[in-house]
Amino acid sequence: MNQIDRLLTIMQRLRDPENGCPWDKEQTFATIAPYTLEETYEVLDAIAREDFDDLRGELGDLLFQVVFYAQMAQEEGRFDFNDICAAISDKLERRHPHVFADSSAENSSEVLARWEQIKTEERAQKAQHSALDDIPRSLPALMRAQKIQKRCANVGFDWTTLGPVVDKVYEEIDEVMYEARQAVVDQAKLEEEMGGPAVCHG
Repeated sequence: MNQIDRLLTIMQRLRDPENGCPWDKEQTFATIAPYTLEETYEVLDAIAREDFDDLRGELGDLLFQVVFYAQMAQEEGRFDFNDICAAISDKLERRHPHVFADSSAENSSEVLARWEQIKTEERAQKAQHSALDDIPRSLPALMRAQKIQKRCANVGFDWTTLGPVVDKVYEEIDEVMYEARQAVVDQAKLEEEMGGPAVCHG
């Protein structure tokens, strides 16, 4: 038995309705999600520390999250671990036509440009109404703002010179100050306006 099959078998036993682990049997997609985020940050920390022994273990913890989701999905008749592997394999082949098809790419810039083009085509096939539809709302605020900004730039909505950016920053700061100076400060409105300068900065 290879190690992947061993891990999948362990997961099945942990979730076995009769003889499994009480804690593992109680878990749902929602209850496991916070652990996935925690394990992701632990992977990033190990990389930042260049602790590759620790990284091996943390990547295993992250893989276990994937296996856990796959097991729960399989129990509900949605998909299994093999389907996950097939989906990412299909995506990688589709988004690397310069490797797996007749297309060509001379450098990383061409690869990234083609990658974004393919993603745009995929979004169109999903009948998304906006280039921003598939940006997760669960992302941290600054990360989500950066992804929105990058996506907008990819479709041509961007500044080409610094001057207008500086003007926009001052405009956004003026709006923040206007809200902050009100006799009765609308906290929600103030927080909304404070996002403007951050987006311009990004």
